[in-house]
Amino acid sequence: MFTGIVAGMGQIVKIEGDEVVRLTIDFGMVSTEGLVSGASVSVDGVCLTVVDINESLISFDVIPETLIVTTLSEKIEGMWVNLERALQIGDELGGHLLSGHIIGIGEIIVRDEGNQNISIIVECSPDIMKFIQPKGYVAIDGISLTVGHVEGEMGFSLHLIPETLRLTTISGKQPGDHVNIEVDSMTQMVVATVERILEERQ
Repeated sequence: MFTGIVAGMGQIVKIEGDEVVRLTIDFGMVSTEGLVSGASVSVDGVCLTVVDINESLISFDVIPETLIVTTLSEKIEGMWVNLERALQIGDELGGHLLSGHIIGIGEIIVRDEGNQNISIIVECSPDIMKFIQPKGYVAIDGISLTVGHVEGEMGFSLHLIPETLRLTTISGKQPGDHVNIEVDSMTQMVVATVERILEERQ
């Protein structure tokens, strides 16, 4: 499990493989103390398993299904990603509980810069929008955020504070860029239950 409180950014230093892709990321600004092979790490919101550790260089294997449903297929060497180590017993829960299982991809269609903050609008499919509520939680590339407004049926707005912009990759996102989206499991369960009850009444 994760919280959506990103520890910092890492840089992709190597991408190799064809069907199963191995990503090697320099954790640099993120601590690797106590990290072991088999541990889970959120990489841009995607739960990946550590397969190799070489000082600050951490490697992960990414299977085809993960590449299909996330933005990891778009990554190239040199790009930066958001990193979060798995939640441990006793850790502060500062965001909201996340599994690292992405439900879909959204596209940034608007970026509005203020003096110290940025607002963006993310467009996504109706299958995702049914889980999006004003002031509800959503994770964008592994970042726990609060939905500002629902912009019609196809998108929602987010308002980003300076600390989020400093610690994550979202400060560099531009219109046309894609992001991974995860909605908390409780919201998904409530929506699924309501849909099932309505279908049974028809």
